[in-house]
Amino acid sequence: MDKYSSQIDTYIEKSQDFAKPILTYIRETVHEFCPDAEETMKWSFPHFIYKGKNLCAMASFKQHCTFGFWLEKEMKTMQEITQNIEKTSMFSLGKITKIEDLPSKLQLKKAIKEAMELTDMGVTLKKAAPSKTEVEIPDYFQSALGENNKALQIFEKASPSFRKEYITWITDAKTEATRNKRMEQALEWIAEGKGRNWKYEKSK
Repeated sequence: MDKYSSQIDTYIEKSQDFAKPILTYIRETVHEFCPDAEETMKWSFPHFIYKGKNLCAMASFKQHCTFGFWLEKEMKTMQEITQNIEKTSMFSLGKITKIEDLPSKLQLKKAIKEAMELTDMGVTLKKAAPSKTEVEIPDYFQSALGENNKALQIFEKASPSFRKEYITWITDAKTEATRNKRMEQALEWIAEGKGRNWKYEKSK
């Protein structure tokens, strides 16, 4: 793993024009305040790793960018920054369309330092205990759903068996490429209100 990854270079280059300065600014800011940060691609978007743990991540979409910390629910700084922000994307900073949408440099410094401290203390992402009838949604699938409002609304209202079939299919993927392909297909089918095995159900 490198401090600067060529994969991230490529990701930024392929992003929309409005997104390039935002992603570059985030990248430079993270490295400025966390010199030990290393870069990698996970779940098809850039992550910054600190001492082997996910510190923060950013992503670019057609009309907005997102940025956030994996431990943001444990971070006082992020709670202060996001108290008046409506959660409309995978991270609590919302949809970012220009650098000015980000917190100030001082706030970002404070947040990055707090995330590092929590990592140093061994704090990990807390997972909600699933009920007997529910299967826990992986973070990466929850993030993908967060970017597709129609699929998210249908998935949240769906039966436990409907949700379980999709989650099991995605988590059973042997490679990241297969998993990403299945997630993309799943979002398309869910948005159309189709169950995981709709093809077979139709032929019965």
